[in-house]
Amino acid sequence: MHHITRRGFLGSTAGTLGILALNEAQNLAAAVQNEPASAAPPAKAKGLRIGMLTAPFGDEPLENVLEFAAKAGISCLEVVADPGSKHIDPVTFDAAKADSVKQMLAARKLEISGLACFGDACRPGGAEAFQNHARKMVDAAVLLGVPTLCMQTGMPLPNMTKINQIKQIVSKVYAPIIAYAKDKGIKIAIENWFETCLQGIDTFECLLETIKDDNFGLNYDPSHLVHQECNHLLPLRLFGKRIFHTHAKDTLIDAETRAHVGIYGRGWWRYVVPGSGAIHWGEYINHLRMSGYKGVLSIEHEDSAVGREEGFILAARHLAEFC
Repeated sequence: MHHITRRGFLGSTAGTLGILALNEAQNLAAAVQNEPASAAPPAKAKGLRIGMLTAPFGDEPLENVLEFAAKAGISCLEVVADPGSKHIDPVTFDAAKADSVKQMLAARKLEISGLACFGDACRPGGAEAFQNHARKMVDAAVLLGVPTLCMQTGMPLPNMTKINQIKQIVSKVYAPIIAYAKDKGIKIAIENWFETCLQGIDTFECLLETIKDDNFGLNYDPSHLVHQECNHLLPLRLFGKRIFHTHAKDTLIDAETRAHVGIYGRGWWRYVVPGSGAIHWGEYINHLRMSGYKGVLSIEHEDSAVGREEGFILAARHLAEFC
């Protein structure tokens, strides 16, 4: 792994997926191109269900993503809602577009679990633009009947600890967003991407103690804690009531390379689809249930060893064993 990027496919290390499993997924990915969407099972009304973050389909219209999800048996979508997004652009979104999206969802028995925009909330001079876009996301969520916005804190600032940044900067940037969202019944779920100021579990504690609003919580991704050697199960017990959304992504650890380059070196870990890394998903999902979570496991596909469609299908099939 020469350079860590956020929404691309990470790393160059070979995956651990067996040839047979990969071939099966490739065959299934090819098959869904010609399979009618009506063949997909209906979305679950309650309990844990499988979803997907639409980012890898960023160059395609939303309808194409919905068609793939329906054929692949993925019932929920965490839809990218950046400015200019081809999926949902809150800047230009209106009631007519919302009606069109809802019709496409209903025809395929799908739901949107969240609108996602992972912009930098702490970019110097960027707070007003960030807040304005977040308000437009709230408005779009209301039109669609979507309960949650999936967002991030922000990149670390120079000469400031992560704890102080959360207390002094993040809380102020998010205050008007949280208030606006609360008034309209929308929750804000923050992803714990390790490169932001939300890194170790101590920063989770700081964030949720500093911002106590009951509509502000986590879009919890356990994969980010694995390579930090934090307990990825502990947040489920500590913060279960404030986990509003989850990402399903795994982390592959190459212990031999780590022993050679050290923990500050590169190439000893990378993100993979669920079932291909260090997380025991049956154990994790059981803990998730015990915490009271009844939402979505949103597959975030950043695995460079498998293709786009194959990766989502492999992940969904593995998670379905426990959901």
